[in-house]
Amino acid sequence: MLNGRINVIGAGYWGINLVRNFHALKVLASVCDISPSTLTSIQKKFPAILVEPEVDKLFLQKDMQALVISTPAVTHFELAKKALEHHKDVFVEKPLALKYSEALQLVELAKGNNLILMVGHLLQYHPGMLKLKDLVSNGELGTIEYIYSNRLNLGKIRREENALWSFAPHDISIMLWLLESMPIQVNAVGGNYLQPNVADTTISTFLFDNGVRGHIYVSWLHPFKEQRLIVVGSRKMASFNDMAPPGHKLILYDKKVSVINGNLVAEKAEGVTIPFDEETEPLRAECEHFIHCIETRSKPRTDGEEGLRVLKVLQCCQRSLQMNGQPVQVMEYHD
Repeated sequence: MLNGRINVIGAGYWGINLVRNFHALKVLASVCDISPSTLTSIQKKFPAILVEPEVDKLFLQKDMQALVISTPAVTHFELAKKALEHHKDVFVEKPLALKYSEALQLVELAKGNNLILMVGHLLQYHPGMLKLKDLVSNGELGTIEYIYSNRLNLGKIRREENALWSFAPHDISIMLWLLESMPIQVNAVGGNYLQPNVADTTISTFLFDNGVRGHIYVSWLHPFKEQRLIVVGSRKMASFNDMAPPGHKLILYDKKVSVINGNLVAEKAEGVTIPFDEETEPLRAECEHFIHCIETRSKPRTDGEEGLRVLKVLQCCQRSLQMNGQPVQVMEYHD
């Protein structure tokens, strides 16, 4: 058992959720944040937890087993690198780094020191997504032909990263996970409406070598929140809508297309709701998985190499975005 040997750096908008979960799991030792008011709030909520404003002091704690990094993306590489150099297991929120070459350094450093390196691709721990993965893997949908995701909202608007980097890593992770392959080519277009050179909305398209295509549409300029994933197979189609009421999030549809008088006619079928455990919080499951990997020294589902693949695709999308949608060959791209 870890018995309070995990430390969290960054307790802001998302980091506080990690603090809450690791504390509930009785493994949280300390929290580091540059904001005095945040640390004061942490002390009030969790009086037994140590708080620390200076990150370098964390690395001097001899009993620290692991570091959880939930800071701005630009800091991920340096913090994760320092933690691994101090022989600490690391959980880092997405993206793993801002450059493929930097992320590769982290993967090799973790491997060379036999350390756990896990990336916070949360959707792979969502019970609904795990059920969808089972449906795809078991051939329930037939051969996958097309997959797309919409991740839309009004806010949270960022200055340090665009909507592609803020939202799309989760969906890229899911797409690669479901298809178990990398795209060979990507295209991305978007628009900057609130700030110069910061895309508020992007559409990225993907081509895989088996003919599967997909797209990911992300935006923080949308009148309502939508988190929907559609997977179209040769036999059936699946829809995962995380905004749907409980019991209606994952729906399976028959794909019936007939030839009538030489015309293709689609028959609309009623969807069948697929049940899954909706009581489990995905973030709690993700935190439990990290603890399990530390205790058993086993490979995380979203390990550094998975984060590396997602980052490469993300960088290719960014490159295409900068070239107004010109295609980028994934295997040929280097940062």
